Amino acid sequence: MPDSLLGRLSVVMIFGVLVTQVAGGLIWAVQLRSKSEAETRTAAQHLAHSAASAIRYFMTLPPNYRPLMIQQLREMGGTRFFINANSSAVAVKSIGDSRLAKLAIDVAAQTLREDLPFLPEARLAFAWPDGLPVASDGLTVNDLPDNWVQHILMTKPNSAPVLVIQMQVESGRWIYLAALMPNPYFLDSDNPLWLDRLVLQGLSLAAILLLTILVVRWTTRPLAALADAAEAFGKGETVPSLPETGSREYVKTARAFSGMRERIKRYLEDRERLFVSISHDLRTPITRLKLRTELMDDDAMRTDFHDDLDELDMMVKGALQSVKDSDIHENRTEVRLDALVLRMIRDARLAGHEIAFTPSGINVIAKPLALKRAIGNLFDNALYYGQKVEISIRPSPGAEGDLVEIEIRDHGPGVPEDAMGTLFQPYVRLEHGRAQNSGGMGLGLGISRNIVQAHGGELLLRNHPEGGLMATIILPAR
Repeated sequence: MPDSLLGRLSVVMIFGVLVTQVAGGLIWAVQLRSKSEAETRTAAQHLAHSAASAIRYFMTLPPNYRPLMIQQLREMGGTRFFINANSSAVAVKSIGDSRLAKLAIDVAAQTLREDLPFLPEARLAFAWPDGLPVASDGLTVNDLPDNWVQHILMTKPNSAPVLVIQMQVESGRWIYLAALMPNPYFLDSDNPLWLDRLVLQGLSLAAILLLTILVVRWTTRPLAALADAAEAFGKGETVPSLPETGSREYVKTARAFSGMRERIKRYLEDRERLFVSISHDLRTPITRLKLRTELMDDDAMRTDFHDDLDELDMMVKGALQSVKDSDIHENRTEVRLDALVLRMIRDARLAGHEIAFTPSGINVIAKPLALKRAIGNLFDNALYYGQKVEISIRPSPGAEGDLVEIEIRDHGPGVPEDAMGTLFQPYVRLEHGRAQNSGGMGLGLGISRNIVQAHGGELLLRNHPEGGLMATIILPAR
């Protein structure tokens, strides 16, 4: 099934219409076949009775008078049969296999046997009138005057099959009768797949498909706008108010989304104000406690108090910085990743660090300061815990240019696998991290992940097989 709602509903509607049309066509074909068989059977019996009456009439005439009577009938026109007297049976080319034609011949032959049991078996066949032989000397319908056959056999504009009945009435004397069925085009009813019916079904399917696409697009367009608004809000962008028009369900959803968005905005604003207030309010008692510790006589205890208060002050500042770094308000623009990374590398190389990087020429649409903060935190961690840093930027494999990967690998000790899931938690620091960077607070990875996720991306951590930790940022290219 397609992924989109439009595709799925279209497939379901097309499948439903096709199943309905096929089922209706089968039922209609069965009924048409039954009706055409009944009509053909009745018509063949009626025609055979008429033919038997004509044969009996000619048998009552002296043989010498039969050609005269036939000639008079031809001149009169308007008779049911074209009749001829032959000395032998005429070879007639049958129209081919046809279920209704075979049924008509069987029914007519059975009726003739019942009406004329004293005569030999009749020869019956359906043939096309064009070039139809009518005499044992090779004479065909095309050789006859038009007034002889134009009211009996249908040759123009669309020819109809002719039922030819030949019966031997005496030795060396045959009666030849040719006539149309009461429904001249009865063979057409044997084919339920008429062109006009197929065209009608095709037009019905096209109309339903078009209406389905229009209705589904009209229905899903507000949902697409809602999805775009939710995505933009999740990335911290300005979201215009959703129009409360459309179906009742969509209006209800749009109102719920707008209410949720306002609550989340108020929560974020309250959180930032809370942390600012906490930071501001705690600085005064921390400073007051530091002043009081100066009055302590015990130098060792005074030093311990100072260390604890400094750590408390750093934790408060770190928490406030975490909130501010994760919520940098700026517009998205095109960011040249090579230039951003090279600026970090230049300062690090001046400090004596070994860094490997090959420019890629890849740009992304992002918030420049926020992205610099996210990459900078990972870069700083790699410099602290590894002797060498490798940075690579490339399109994500299998993403067809829609995603970009930024990999930062250090050559440090790596991270134990059982501790990998705790690295993003605030204030979590491993033993070797505290030994190599005593001034850190364990907030950098969490801040980086929040920024990357706000860009619609993902931050992954894993140990490299040859040692060291590898951090991979996956970002949308657009």
